[in-house]
Amino acid sequence: MRARLAKLLILLLVCSVFALVLLVSDRPVPVPPRPEPELPRAVVTLGDSTLSGEGTGNYVPGTDGRNGNWCHRSPEAVVHQLSLPPGVKRINLACSGARASQVGLNPRGDPPDGSQARKLAELTERYRITDVVVAAGANDDPDFVGVLNSCVNAWVSQQPGGCSKRLREQWPERVEEMRPKVSRALSDVRTVMRRAGYTREDYSLVLQSYASPVGPGIRSDLQNLSGCPLLSSDVRWVRRTAVPQLSEGLREVARQNGAAFLDLSRAGRGHEACTDSSPPADSEWFRRLSVDWNALEHEERAPHAMQESFHPNARGYARIADCLSQFLASGRSTARCVPDGQGGVRTTSAEGASGR
Repeated sequence: MRARLAKLLILLLVCSVFALVLLVSDRPVPVPPRPEPELPRAVVTLGDSTLSGEGTGNYVPGTDGRNGNWCHRSPEAVVHQLSLPPGVKRINLACSGARASQVGLNPRGDPPDGSQARKLAELTERYRITDVVVAAGANDDPDFVGVLNSCVNAWVSQQPGGCSKRLREQWPERVEEMRPKVSRALSDVRTVMRRAGYTREDYSLVLQSYASPVGPGIRSDLQNLSGCPLLSSDVRWVRRTAVPQLSEGLREVARQNGAAFLDLSRAGRGHEACTDSSPPADSEWFRRLSVDWNALEHEERAPHAMQESFHPNARGYARIADCLSQFLASGRSTARCVPDGQGGVRTTSAEGASGR
């Protein structure tokens, strides 16, 4: 008797669960919100100095040291020089010195400018985001600025083998350790856009790499403190090895996250710092060693006195913007920027990368 009762109870329970499933399945599945098509369109840049506009000498008020904010966002940054359809808003969230975590949702170290991904989330409420361009990674394990500083020190001390003797073995590991950090940043950007109702087809996510600011064409008469105090062996290593390997690491991150990739490793060839002897060196697209001597007189500004050194100048950002504009319009998943031999740049296939 008890066995029959137990079986009856189990049967009733199964029937109740089945009926509940049918009831729920009859209800319409909630449709996630989609980006409002009537909102004004916008292109947004996130990342570090190469997108903030570091090196132009012209920065948006409030980003030049006030309250500890050294983002150095420039009105001449890449996003402001893109060729875009009329009415598209240009928004620069990049911050000079930013690490990949600051691009993401959970910045490390509580930076004054906060999370760029969270700011992107706020923008999705006011704009229809069509493109998100990211440059990140150089300030993480590679510490590219620190590398250039160590190379300057090697020139000052005439260190045998230069900075590259020590860094050559470390560099691949540094790039490898950087990759998951940039990957998390891109994943956070994807999360923000998904929560705002975007599918991957609704916008483009582009990860760009870095251009070499120096090259073997550096003039010997400018290889000093008024130009580019770097040993020739170190200059060759930076352009032929360090920058290409950094780009290849970022290319893999883009592939893993379904992002488009723009390789800038060759973008400045022939136009690097200290390649033009005629002032004001109009053919150069990168700043030479730059020191803000007034900043050295103030304790809080002194660490940033050479912050602009070896970054693109306004001309350099204009050329990068030309290439990025071509890339965004092409709809391609990967490309490389190269000089066109006529003072401009063009996009070309990014396959078969080489450091030479």
